[in-house]
Amino acid sequence: MDHTADNSSDDAPSGETPVTDPIAPVSPREKVRQFPTGPGVYLMKDTQARVIYVGKAVNLRSRAGSYFTKAAEIDRRTAELTTEIIDIDYIETDSEVDALLMEARLIKDIQPKFNNLLKDDKTFPYLQITTREDFPRIEFTRQPQSKGVRLYGPFTNAGQLRGAIAVLQKIFRFRTCSLDIEEHDERWRWFRPCLLASINQCTAPCNLRVSKEDYKEDIRRLRLFLDGKKDRLFKDLEKQMLVASGEQRFERAARLRDDIEALKTLNLRGDLEQHAQPEVFYVDPRKGLAGLKKILNLSEVPRRIEGIDIAHLQGGETVASLVQFIDGLPFKHGYKRYKIKSVEGIDDFASMREVVTRRFRRLTQEGESFPDLLLIDGGKGQLNAVTETFAALNICPPTTISLAKREEEIYVPGQQEPHRLSRHSYALRLLQYVRDESHRFAQHYHHMLRQKATFGTSSKGKRGRR
Repeated sequence: MDHTADNSSDDAPSGETPVTDPIAPVSPREKVRQFPTGPGVYLMKDTQARVIYVGKAVNLRSRAGSYFTKAAEIDRRTAELTTEIIDIDYIETDSEVDALLMEARLIKDIQPKFNNLLKDDKTFPYLQITTREDFPRIEFTRQPQSKGVRLYGPFTNAGQLRGAIAVLQKIFRFRTCSLDIEEHDERWRWFRPCLLASINQCTAPCNLRVSKEDYKEDIRRLRLFLDGKKDRLFKDLEKQMLVASGEQRFERAARLRDDIEALKTLNLRGDLEQHAQPEVFYVDPRKGLAGLKKILNLSEVPRRIEGIDIAHLQGGETVASLVQFIDGLPFKHGYKRYKIKSVEGIDDFASMREVVTRRFRRLTQEGESFPDLLLIDGGKGQLNAVTETFAALNICPPTTISLAKREEEIYVPGQQEPHRLSRHSYALRLLQYVRDESHRFAQHYHHMLRQKATFGTSSKGKRGRR
C-alpha cells in the first residue's frame, strides 16, 4: 500500500533541519554528549552520510547516548546498527508529541535501512483520519484503509500513539468513536453523547452540538499540527481569536486562547503512555442492534425498540413511561406518558400490566404495528407479569425481554437462566440506553405531577399521555 501521496505535506515541516556540528568532526560517542536533554528526534548515519536509523527521545542526550554502550554492542537488536554508525545528528522538538509525529514523518520520507521492518510491517499502528464523512473520525488502527482516509505513521510505539491521541483530543476535541453520523439526520439530536463530551474532550457531533463546518475546521487545525506546520497553526488561531474578540464572541475567543495555550504547553504533559486512556464505552447503535439480533436469535435486526418503566410519586401515585428507539436512536415523537388508574398503592407488576394493556390494545384497535423488541425495566417477575398480560389479551406479543438493574441480566420468556453479557457489550449498552431513557422520562413526568400538586401549575405533558 502506497501512502506517500496521501500523507505528504504541501510544505516542508518547519524546524526539521538537522542540527550539525560546524566544528571539526568528532566521534558520534562524543557528539551525543553535547546533545540537549529535551525531546526530539535523532538521525544515525553511515560512511556515505546516509540516514540509516531514525529514533525519537524524551531526552535526546540520554536516549541517543544509550547506543554507544557495551550493552548496545552485544544486544541483538542494536549490535548490527552500532557497527555502521559513523555520525549522528538531532532535531529538537517542543514536546514528546512533536517528536513522535516527526519520527513517523521522517521514517516515511527517508525510509532508513534499519527502520525497514517498521516501514514494511503492517502490524505497526497508524493514526487514521476519515475524509468522506460529515464528521471525520480519528482512529488508532493496525489495519489502515487504502481509500477515504488520511494516514499518519507508521509509529514505533502503540502506547505512545494512544497517549498522543488522548492529549491531542483534549485540544482539538475530535471524535474517536465509530458512529455513522450524518448532519441532516435529526434523530441524532436525541442521542446521548459519551463521557468525552462531558469532560470537554469531544464537541459531540453525535448530538449535533457542533456544525459540520466548525467540526471540520477543528480537523483542519489538527492536520496542520500533524503535518508539522505549527507556526501556520498558531497564526491561524491567533487571527481567529482576534476576529472573535472583535465580534464580541467572547466564548469562542476564550476557547481559541485556551487552545493556543494548550499547544504551547504540550511539553508539560509528561510521559505520553500515561495519557493513554481506557476505552470510553459509548453506545454504537449499529453494533448494538447487530448484537441484539445475534443474542436473542432474531430473524431481523430489531429496528424499533420500545422501553417501559414505572415510577412512584410520594403518597403512592404511580406513573409510567414508554420510550421509542428507531434504528438504535431515540425517537422523541414516539414517547408516551401514563398515569396509572387501576392500581392502588405501590404494585409494579399490576402497574406494568395496565401500561401494556393500554398500549397494545390501542395499537391493535388502530391497526398499528408492534415494536420489534419490547424492553421491560425489571427482572423475571416483571417479565412474567407482561407475558401473562399478553396471554390474557389474546395478543401475540412482540419479542419481549427484561433488564434487571443490579446485575444487568437479560431475561427472556421461556428461558430459566438470564443472559449475562460483558459490560462492554454493544448490545447491553444499547439496552441500558433504552432502559435509562425510559427511567429518565418517567421521573420527569413524576416531577411534573409533583410540581402541579405543590404549586397548582398546569402540566405540559398531557399531549403525550395515553
